[in-house]
Amino acid sequence: MDVHAGKSSQHPKKDVYSVWALPPEHVTERVKKLMAGLRSEFGGPEFEPHVTVVGATTLTEDEARDKLKKACEGLKVYDATVEKVATGNFFYQCVFLLLNKTSEVMETGAHCWSHFGFKSSAYMPHLSILYGDLSEEEKQRAQQKAYALDESIDSLSFPITRLALYKTDTEDKTLKSWEKVTEVALRNN
Repeated sequence: MDVHAGKSSQHPKKDVYSVWALPPEHVTERVKKLMAGLRSEFGGPEFEPHVTVVGATTLTEDEARDKLKKACEGLKVYDATVEKVATGNFFYQCVFLLLNKTSEVMETGAHCWSHFGFKSSAYMPHLSILYGDLSEEEKQRAQQKAYALDESIDSLSFPITRLALYKTDTEDKTLKSWEKVTEVALRNN
C-alpha cells in the first residue's frame, strides 16, 4: 500500500456547497450597513449579502465548480427587486429581503437547480439580512428596525451580474468555515 497516496482518488472529499447570486458593490455596502445595525441589537453571525440560488448540496469541489460553470453558460445578467422585509421560521431565514418572483429570477433558479440536480419545495428568492433563532416578537422588532435603518430598502432594485460558489457547512452556525470557492460573471446582453 502506498502511504504517500493520501486521500484515495476513488473517494474525493465531498463538502456542502451553495450557489449565491451576488449583488453589486454599492448594494453590498448598503445591505452590510443594515445587517450591522440589526446584529448590534439582535446578535447573530456576520455573512456576505447574497441571494441563494441553489441551497446546500453535497458535492466534490470539482463537481461543484463544473456545474456552476455549465449553469452560467446559459445565463445572462438579470435584475432583482426587493418586495419587502420579511421574517421566516428558521435560523438561515430569520429576517430577509423578499425579492419579487419575476420570470427572470425564477427561471434563473430553475435553470441552476436543474444543473445541480437540486430539489426543494419551492424557490423563494430572498436576501437574508439577519441569521438567528429569534422569538416572533424579536423578529417583528428586527423587521421594524430594518425599515428604521433603511426606509427605502423595499424599493431596492439591482442587477445580478455574477454567481458564486460558496462552501457552506450548514451545521456551522458561526459561519467561520464558510468560504467563497469561485465566482462567474454572467453575460451582459
